[in-house]
Order: sequence, then C-alpha cells, then structure tokens
Amino acid sequence: MDSQELKISFFCRKNNKVALAWADKIKKYVNKKHIRASFVDKNPEVLIVLGGDGTIIEATRKFHHKSNPLILGLNLGNVGFLASVRSPKDFLSSIDKFLSGKFSVSERTIVSAEIFRKGQKVFGTEVVNEVVVQSILGMVDLEVLVGGNSIRNIRGSGVLVATATGSTAYNLSAHGPLVMPNIKCLVITEIMDHNVPTPSIVVKYNEQVVVKVSGFRQKGVLSISKNKKKADVVLIADGAKVFPLERGDMIEIKSLNHLVKFAEIEKGYFFKSLKDKFSVR
Repeated sequence: MDSQELKISFFCRKNNKVALAWADKIKKYVNKKHIRASFVDKNPEVLIVLGGDGTIIEATRKFHHKSNPLILGLNLGNVGFLASVRSPKDFLSSIDKFLSGKFSVSERTIVSAEIFRKGQKVFGTEVVNEVVVQSILGMVDLEVLVGGNSIRNIRGSGVLVATATGSTAYNLSAHGPLVMPNIKCLVITEIMDHNVPTPSIVVKYNEQVVVKVSGFRQKGVLSISKNKKKADVVLIADGAKVFPLERGDMIEIKSLNHLVKFAEIEKGYFFKSLKDKFSVR
C-alpha cells in the first residue's frame, strides 16, 4: 500500500476514553515516523476502529456505503473476532506492518433486511452479523424460504440468519456452525424449535432468504422504548436495532452487491481467535 496517498480516519465510541487516547497515540506515532498518511474526517481509504466487535460492526454499517474503507480493527473488547489486532501491546507494531503493506484483505458479506407488511415496506436495515426473528417470552410460528422454496417451519423461540462473519456471534450461542469469515454464505439457525430439532442450513450468499411470521399469541409483553408500542415478536439486527413484528409480516434478507473489507495482519488470525475463545484455562 502506498502510504504517501493513504487517507486514514479513526472510529470509536465517544465515551471510550481509552480508545480516544489510543487514537491520539497512534496519530502521533505515525507522524513521528514521518510516514506520509493523511488523517481525514470524511471518505477515508482506511478506517482504524478502536473498540470491541460491537464498535467494529457499528463502524462498518456507517461507512460501507460511503467510501467503503478497509477496516483495521484494534481490539479493546474481549476476544475480538472482528478485530485485526487482538492485544493493545501489538497495536503500534501492527500499524508498522500495515503501513508497510504486510497485510491481507478479507472480504465479507453484508446483508439487507426489509420487513413487508400487507405488501408495504415498513422497515429496512443493513446487517454485518445476523438478523434475528424472535419471540420474547412465548412461541412464534415461522416459515423460512430460500430462493422461493419453503425449507423449514419453526414453532419455537425464533430463527436467525447470520453471515459468515456473524457465525461466531449469536449463531454460535444457538449451536450453529462456525464458518470462516471470508466464505460468502448465509447460515440459517433455528432458536429453540419445539418440533424435532433440525440442523442449521448454510446457503449461497446470493440466495434470498424470506421469513414469514405465521402466527403467535399476543400478550404485549414488551414495550419498544421509542414509540412505546407493545410487541411479542421482534426483529433484531446485529443486536442493536429492534423492530416489532406482526402476524403476516414477511422479512426479506439478501446480500448486498458489494463486500466489506477487513485488514488481516496475522496469518491464521481466525483460528487463533477460536483457540483463544475455546481454550481451557
């Protein structure tokens, strides 16, 4: 990578004092080494994200439609599956490697999720990890279709559709398969199905997945804070955006026509992250 032309921005949560301090330290470090890198506020080529996986997801959603920068994640959370560098002690040396071109690029799928109610679109968002359709306390009846073909009827807590990147998140907790993040696919995993349990299904990234909300018992157990609307079944996108669902709603999930890019400094990073997470200590 030609550091003379490189436009770099930082992203972190504004209340994260540790991340803000690291951003300042990295900027001074780069300038001190006389590396010609321009630090910009808009349209970066490289976005250095300081925080945990949640912060990296937020940054990816915010920037991918703009300049779609290369994401260099510096982990200040726990394991940091999405981060390029796990430990703060390696941040500066990894910056050196990155600016010297010693990295690879992992391209990841990002998906859109749209809710249609009586033929009208009522909600839309974009997702890095997973889309979840879930009953809060009771059961929900769902039908899942792939490419127009009905593949599953679920009567239980719900279903999730994860990207390969998101296979290590909620999908893992729901006993879904782990998928290398650069594999272009979607993973469909049921959540507490009261029928005979069935395994997850991995489908090609360009297949459209549709989830139909067939029915549920209305109790009004949850109140959405923004509009105080009661809900029993909700769509949850990346654990952040929540939208109440009604009987008859259809959720359409499909991959966007471009990929997001993550920098990988360390070879075998994904497998080393798995080892860190599952090692018995």
